[in-house]
Amino acid sequence: MTAPKMNVAARLPQLRAALDAANCDALLVTNLTNVRYLTGFTGSAALLLVKQDELVLATDGRYAFQSAEQLKEAGVEARIEIGNLAGQKAAISGAAEGITRVGLEATDVTWARQRNFASEWFTAAELVATENVVEVLRRVKDDGELHCMREAARIADDALASVRPLLAQGVTEQDFAIALDFEIRKLGASGNSFETIVAAGPNGAKPHARPSNRKIQEGELVVLDFGAIVDGYCSDMTRTVCAGEPSPELQKMVDVVAASQRAGVAAVKAGASAAAVDKVCRDVIAEAGWGDAFMHSTGHGVGLDIHEAPWVSATSTDTLETGHVVTVEPGVYLEGLGGVRIEDTVVVTDDGCYPLTTTTKELAVAWQQ
Repeated sequence: MTAPKMNVAARLPQLRAALDAANCDALLVTNLTNVRYLTGFTGSAALLLVKQDELVLATDGRYAFQSAEQLKEAGVEARIEIGNLAGQKAAISGAAEGITRVGLEATDVTWARQRNFASEWFTAAELVATENVVEVLRRVKDDGELHCMREAARIADDALASVRPLLAQGVTEQDFAIALDFEIRKLGASGNSFETIVAAGPNGAKPHARPSNRKIQEGELVVLDFGAIVDGYCSDMTRTVCAGEPSPELQKMVDVVAASQRAGVAAVKAGASAAAVDKVCRDVIAEAGWGDAFMHSTGHGVGLDIHEAPWVSATSTDTLETGHVVTVEPGVYLEGLGGVRIEDTVVVTDDGCYPLTTTTKELAVAWQQ
C-alpha cells in the first residue's frame, strides 16, 4: 500500500487564519520544529516570515539546494532567500516593510534576540509576543503524520522484541541500552526520540534514570522507556519487565500500575478532560496506598517533539480531540526497591482511542543461568 502523504501545504492557510486572534499581521517563525511543520524544511538554520500574501524562508548556503527540494516536495510555495545572517536580515526586514505588527514566538525568542529584532530588524513595527500559534495546529495529526508515528512505534516494538532476551543474561543497563538503540537504527529509524532509559532494581525508583554499568540481577524489575524517529515523528513506549520471577511485592506493584494504565487508556476519548484522565490513573494508585509514589504526570502529547501539547496532568486545562496523540504512563517508584512504569502512545478517536505501541506487557523474561 502507498503510504499517505502529509498535507503540509494545508497548514499555512490555517496559520494565516489564526494571525488576527494572535494580534499580529505577520508571524516570524524561529522555532525550527515549527518551520519544518509549515514547510517540510529540515535544515538546522532558518527563519520563516508568514504574511497573509507571501511566505519567505531565509537560510544559509548550506541549504540552497535542500530548501528548494524540500519545499517543492511538500507542495509549499515560498520565496527562498539564501545568504549569511546579514543577508537573511535584509531579506526578512525587507519583506516585513509596511507590516504594522510582527508576531514573535515568545517561548523560542530570547530577550537579547527580541531586543535585536526591535532595534535592527523591524524598527517600524510593533513586536507582539505570541504563544502556541503553530503548536495548536500541530496537536491534530493527519494521516501522513500518523503513518510516520505508527512506523516509529513499530520499529521500537520490533527492536525490543529482538533484544529482550538479553535482559535475563546478566548484561549491564548500558549494554542493553546500546543493543536496543542499535536495533532501532538497524530497523530504519533515523534515531532515538530521546535518550533510552534502562533502569534495573533500585535504579528503577528514579523515573528518568540513565543507563549505568550496573548488571541486571535475577528477580529485578527493569524499566525500559524508549522511542524511535521516522521522518521527524517520534514514538514513545515504556515497559517494565522482570529478569526472572518477581517477588510478591514487586508483582503487586506491577499489577497496580497495569490496572491504573488500563483505566487511563479506557478514559481517553474526544471530549475528555486531560486532567480527568490523569485523575483516573492517580486514583487507582492512591487506592493501593502508593499515591505519593506516583510522582509525575500521566502523559503528554507526541509528534515532531517527544513532549508536546496536549498535556495529561492534574493541572492541565486541555481537552482531548480526535487526532490528538498522547501517552498514558502512570508509575510507582519505591526507593531501594525499584519502580514500575507502563506506557502506551494512543491516538484519540471520537469514541475512545487506539494504541500505536503494541509490545506485549508480559512481565517475566526467563532467567538464563
